[in-house]
Amino acid sequence: MSHPMPDSRRLLDALDVTWPAAEFADVDGWRVRRGLGGGNRVSCASGSGDVKAAVDALAVWDQGPLFQLIPGQKELDDELDALGYRIHEPVVFYAASVADLIGEQSHMAAGYRCHCRPAIMEEIWASGGIGPSRLAIMDRTTAPKQLVMSRSGDRPAGVAFVAVDGDVAMVHAIEVLEKYRRTGAGRLVMEVAARFAAEQGATWFTLAVTVANAPARALYERLGMVEVGRYHYRIKPEGDA
Repeated sequence: MSHPMPDSRRLLDALDVTWPAAEFADVDGWRVRRGLGGGNRVSCASGSGDVKAAVDALAVWDQGPLFQLIPGQKELDDELDALGYRIHEPVVFYAASVADLIGEQSHMAAGYRCHCRPAIMEEIWASGGIGPSRLAIMDRTTAPKQLVMSRSGDRPAGVAFVAVDGDVAMVHAIEVLEKYRRTGAGRLVMEVAARFAAEQGATWFTLAVTVANAPARALYERLGMVEVGRYHYRIKPEGDA
């Protein structure tokens, strides 16, 4: 029996599990997240209800108002637009069967799992703007998880973090050093992560990427991943009341 691909709502649930905020609070129909500098995904409010209740809840953690919306929330989207919130960083969800992502390892690189986080991994992540606040998210993830790395020749080339929520594996923080892009290092990172996902019993291999990141999206599509959902944020420009 085939299983339907996960949709945006399922993947947002998996996002909370595999890339969790430092704290969650459920307030008047909203789920609000404390990010501690870890980026939009862990610092937003989602759901529906009185907008002021969400703004006030985020302010308790000294966070500005940031809302996450998926298709089907047109009424809320229109309300936020009328209140002066602009669309910010539209995101695409991609998915593929785990089985389809498991391929032969490239002869141009070697891929392996890391059971600790060596300094070189942190250096590669830092080159892509993934610093201590996002590394802390990996540390606090309680779902089955794995760090993966690829090499090009004898040089570390790419890194990623993958975690599993039931039948959904989600890969995060994919970063390949610029000089090793288009050498197969990114593909290999994904294959190693998919092998871990298979061992954990996941059916789907997924990720979220900004619409604007065309090079990354091209890689995922070459791997056979397809778009299965979207979301975007609404944020009020600084200085607006």
